[in-house]
Amino acid sequence: MKTLKNLIYLLIVFILISSCSSDEVTLPAPLGDYENGILITNEGPFQNGTGTISYISEDYEIVEQQIFNQVNSEDLGSIVQSIGFNNDVAYIVVNNSNKIEIVNRYSFESISSITDGLMNPRYFISTETNGYVTNWGDPFDNTDDYIAVIDLFSQTITSTIPVAFGPEKLILMNDVLYVAHQGGYGQNNILSVIDTSNNTLASTIEVGDVPNSMIVLDNNLWVLCGGNPDYTGNETNGKLVKINMSDNSVDQVFDFLISDHPKHLSVDGSRLIYNLNGVVYSKDETDISLPQESIISGTFYAMTTKDGKLYATDAGDFASNGVLKIVDLSTNSEIQNIPTGIIPGGVYFND
Repeated sequence: MKTLKNLIYLLIVFILISSCSSDEVTLPAPLGDYENGILITNEGPFQNGTGTISYISEDYEIVEQQIFNQVNSEDLGSIVQSIGFNNDVAYIVVNNSNKIEIVNRYSFESISSITDGLMNPRYFISTETNGYVTNWGDPFDNTDDYIAVIDLFSQTITSTIPVAFGPEKLILMNDVLYVAHQGGYGQNNILSVIDTSNNTLASTIEVGDVPNSMIVLDNNLWVLCGGNPDYTGNETNGKLVKINMSDNSVDQVFDFLISDHPKHLSVDGSRLIYNLNGVVYSKDETDISLPQESIISGTFYAMTTKDGKLYATDAGDFASNGVLKIVDLSTNSEIQNIPTGIIPGGVYFND
């Protein structure tokens, strides 16, 4: 009996050891050098040169500049506007060069590029089968703006959806695509509502002037509108607009002062975060009025939030390298200041 017990004990130990060994063998291999970090799109010099992309590891210890050039030995072009993702693929929108560079989002190895069918492309978003890119067309012509529809299997533009002038950022909920019309070189005041099941313009929603950013919270679409700036000769106040996404009706409108032009709406839990007049404000979604006290000082070129932290870029003199500032929103204190490329215009998380 003692011998049998010893044999059973040895068998159990062998199984445990084998299980541990198996776990070690089946650990997933890294997807690439740029997995689980932060990507910064740097617009680059406006008149000449190239835009770039910076990489920052999730522990902030590794910082690499110009990673597309490092991996592929070529420049991105002018101006690097934004990045969008679909599974393990990244779509880099290069505005002035009228193209999209397609790379593996983790290794940054080039896959292909789209150069036909784009004219002043701005922002990209995707469903499982299609990508959607906002295009200004000729920025001095308010009648030729459109959304390009990309077949993600062939990586080609298969159709276009004509829309009002100045389409910019996009949000996708279920089969509905919301497009903010900031106005290009002018000013607009609507959202386009696109039915992605048939790629048609379903309706428009009038919001405030110059809608510049959007977030979704509890089935509501919040739209931050900067208002017409003073230099237009027709200055209007900014607005924060709450839209019920079940029927696309405007539920609430919060008016700023006539000279207030807020931007960079993002969300932290139930708090709406935005930048205005050199400071950052926080408003709970249930608050019935706009906040009067700010939480952080700073005028930022781009700004977003994730996991209780604020990620904000400072473009400096717009001719030399900028910085990314990371703020802990539980203490409202800056915890990191990291160099980027020239004119850091977007912050993206490469999870």
